[in-house]
This record gives sequence, structure tokens and C-alpha cells, in this order.
Amino acid sequence: MDNNRNRRKSLLFKVVNSLATKSLVYLNIIRNLVIGFWEFFQQARSTSLKKGFFRLKSQRKTGLRKLPMSVEQGGQVNKLARLGKRLRDKEWRRYAYLLLLGKGMALMILFAAFTLISTVAGTPVLAADPVLKGNDIVNPINTLWTLLAAFLVFAMQVGFTMLEAGFCRSRETVNVLMECIVDTCLCGLLFYAWGFAFMFSHGNGFIGLNWFFLQGAPATYESTGVAFLAYWLFQFAFADTCSTITSGAMIGRTGFIGDLLYSIGVSGFIYPIIGHWAWGPDGFLATMGSKGNFLPFVGTGFHDFAGSTVVHTIGGFIALAGAIALGPRLGRTFKRDGGGPMLPHDLVIAASGGLILWFGWYGFNPGSTLSAMDFQGTGRVAANTTLAACAAGLSALFFAYPKTKKWDLSFTVNGFLAGLVAITCPCYWVNPTGSIIIGAVAGVIVVLGIDLLEWLRIDDPIGAVPVHGFCGIWGTLSLGLFATGEFGASGPIAPDVSAPLKGLFYGGGIQVLSAQIIGSLIVTVSTFAVAMGMMYLINLTGTLRVSKEGEIEGLDLHEHGISAYPEYVISQSATPSGSAFNDTSL
Repeated sequence: MDNNRNRRKSLLFKVVNSLATKSLVYLNIIRNLVIGFWEFFQQARSTSLKKGFFRLKSQRKTGLRKLPMSVEQGGQVNKLARLGKRLRDKEWRRYAYLLLLGKGMALMILFAAFTLISTVAGTPVLAADPVLKGNDIVNPINTLWTLLAAFLVFAMQVGFTMLEAGFCRSRETVNVLMECIVDTCLCGLLFYAWGFAFMFSHGNGFIGLNWFFLQGAPATYESTGVAFLAYWLFQFAFADTCSTITSGAMIGRTGFIGDLLYSIGVSGFIYPIIGHWAWGPDGFLATMGSKGNFLPFVGTGFHDFAGSTVVHTIGGFIALAGAIALGPRLGRTFKRDGGGPMLPHDLVIAASGGLILWFGWYGFNPGSTLSAMDFQGTGRVAANTTLAACAAGLSALFFAYPKTKKWDLSFTVNGFLAGLVAITCPCYWVNPTGSIIIGAVAGVIVVLGIDLLEWLRIDDPIGAVPVHGFCGIWGTLSLGLFATGEFGASGPIAPDVSAPLKGLFYGGGIQVLSAQIIGSLIVTVSTFAVAMGMMYLINLTGTLRVSKEGEIEGLDLHEHGISAYPEYVISQSATPSGSAFNDTSL
């Protein structure tokens, strides 16, 4: 308690000192500006009077007697009377109003500056209660940081949309765009109605049971100090990410109604309920290892800092279930059968989307600290995120080269995305060296995973399952190997170093690794089983997959009545039957 109190006092002193110093600097600048403007007006007035710019108009135009511009001979002119007559003139009134306005604005700025200083540094109540004073400053800052991170995570939807649109066939582009947009709209409403309640409210170890439609929610979420609605927005962006991941492996043959149905299942039920187990305040995986809770002999709970399991493994294995339930696209032949993957229609869009996702990850991972005060932890997370992505992109590129004999762009893009997914869980607890190793391994896993799906004849057009599913598992387990034991959890005021995690390679034994294996296994198996059941039920409605005729025509025209490339459609319709334009691989 004393250490925390001293730390708060020190932080508060720094903030107040910084504000006071900056305020004095601003006051000095304002003072100089006021003096400068005053001298300028005085000089302008003197010059104008000498040149006659402000002389009154003739008596014929204004009805006023022309007044002399200097002291009359003999010194008998009443200066006050002369000033009154001048102010009745339009030119002089404009000058006087301008002068008064400038002075008034300067006084208002000075008053506001002095009020700010007295409020921050001199209020007796705040000075007497440093905890209240610190919270008044820290909570809004943390809330703004969380909102900024939420905006970055939401911007990842642009990246997902471009990535999927680039890797799909040209005749499915509009369908991909529509699915991503409508998934987002559905997710927002469902996460408001009950998704957030299922995932983040108190209930039991399986599901949350409060805050439906956000009713009865507190002003701030738990002990974070972050405004409740700001936290909701941040977590909505995560839920939307999970929902979008699932569509990647199912593009090219999913009916639009079927997409709506499984999006409701993912955003409204699977993600929030299973996510509650690991991230809920009383989830059984989060409380695992403690007395009276799930598997107390493990000795520690399951940890997932930003969602390698909760977001990416769940999304990846729902995608796997969907790809299996749908079957491959028409015309898709696998390497075992003498074929290979269908070519993406626009790698420029796909690569650009991947880079946008990388940028958005700086909200995904660093934003999960929920604390701008934990600047060291936030910086470490951002650096680890960058290094893992770099290592994974290169490892995928060089690992794929011997079999392709080409420097493959698609493997490179999926490689750095795999590194980002893998580092999402351990990014707070590992050092830069560990993050490079984690990323390099993820780059190899994604190449092997794509080959595995090809061998199993599972059609995943963008590699969503290896990137998010397989590398999500690897990232979760890597925490139990590479956690250094130096870093605890992030708190509202600063990092909490009282409960650091130490992995196997740093002398921590298998305790953390065991908890990660158990948690990852439970989430993976449960997600896949429930998702397969959901896909089976949707398939019974006849809406999961489009008809053969619709798939050959192209989902853009069949489902939406428009093409993303109308000029191409015109040229295709004019092309003789049997040409390359009518190949189902396009």
C-alpha cells in the first residue's frame, strides 16, 4: 500500500509539475502576443494618423466638420470632445471595437490559464487526497488510450476486407465486401444486446448473467478505471475481428443468408460464451488453479493477454468447421489430385490489406494494457509485436522458397500475420528475443499448416485456419516457454510486478505451460465441436452453400446483382464459351 501510495504521489507530482510548467510557458507566450499586438496597433495608429488613413470624410459626405489630426495651435482643443466626435465616425468605431475585442480575448485566455493552474495544482481538496487526484487525471487518460486503441482495432476491418477480397476470385469481391460489412453491423448490435453481458459480466464460470443491453452497468469497468462504454467499444472491435476471421476460409461458396446465420452464432453466442471462460471476471479458466476453482492443483490460471486463443483460435477453428462443412469450391483441385490452389485475383489489394492489419495490431496488442500509465509495458508490447511480425514474414518467405522456387508474396503476407497472431498472447510477458523466436516459428507453422490443409483437401482460400487457428495455439503455448518472470500484469496506474509469469525456458517449470495447454485444448475442442454443430444446423436450412449455378455465375451477380468489375463482366460475356474467361477458377 505504501509503495502504491508513494508511486501515485510521484506520478501526480510529475503530472502537476508538467502542467504548471507548460501553463507558465503558455502564459508567457500569451503575454508577449498581447504586448506585441498592442505595440503593433499603436504603431499602426500613429502611422495611419500621419498618413491620413483615419481622417474623417468631408463635411459634405458625413455631415461632420473635418477635425485636425494634431494638437491645435494654442493648445485650446478639448481632447475628450475630439475623441467623442471621432468615435462617431465609422472608421474610428471599427478601430475601437477591434482594440476592445483583442483586449477582451487576451483577458479571457489569461483567466482560463489561471483557472487551469489553480484547479490542477492549487485546489485544497485535491491536494489533501492524492488518490482522488490521481484517479481524476489517470482514468480519463486511460479511457482516451483505450478509445484510440479501439479505433485502431476497428480499422483492422479495412485490412480484413482487402485481404479477403484480394485472395478471392474476382467474381466474389462484392460478396466478400458485403459479408464483412454486414458481419460488423450484426456484431455491434448483438454485442450490445447480450454478447458483452455473456462475456464480461459476473455470473458463473461458464457465462456472464448481468448487464444485458448494458443495463445496470457501472460507470467504469471493474478495477481498470476505464469508462464502461469505452471498454465496450474496445471489446466490440475484438468480437468483430473474431467474426470476420471465420468468413475467410468460407469465401466463394457461402450463401449470404447462411453467412448471416453463422455470424449471429459467432458474435452472439460462441465467441462471448467461450471467451468468458478465459476473460470473464469469474471464468473458470481465468480462475483455474486457485483453491475452490477449476483444477486447483495446476497452481496458476490461464493467461491470454490480447487474444491468441480468445480471438484467433476461436475464429480460426470456426473457420475450419465452416470450410469442412462447405467442402471445396467448384473447380478446386488439390495437389494430391494433380492441381493446386486457385490464384488470387489481386495480390496488390491482399498485401495492402495485410499491412493495414499489421498497423491495426498496434491497437490490438498495446491497447490491451488499458493503461496509458504503463508506458514501459505498452512500449514493450509494441516492440514485441513488431519483431514477431518481422521474423515471421522472413521465416515464411525463406521456408517456402525451396518448394516453390519463387519468392512468394502470399506466403510472406500470411507469414507476418501469423507472427502477429502468435505474439498476441505472450506479448506483455516476453522479451524481444523471445518474440523473435515466437514469430520465426509461427512463420514456419503457417507454411506447414497451408500444406496440411492442402493434403487434407480442405479449401481455405486465404489461409485463415493456419494463420489464426494453428498460430493462435502456438502463441498461447509459447507463453509457457518464453515468459521471463520479469513482468506482471498491467494496472490502471502502472504495471503490477507482484505476480510475474515465468516460463519453462526461464526456470519456471511446467506450471504456466500446463495451464496454457489445458486452456488452449479446452477452447479449441469446444469451439470446433460447437461450430460443427452450428454449421450442420445451418446446412439443414439449405442456406449454407449457394447452388452450383450460382457459384458458377459468381456470387457477386448471383447474390447481389452487381460486379466489382463491370467492364470485366462485359468482356467475359462477349468471350466465346470454353475460353479461359469462363474457367471456374477465375
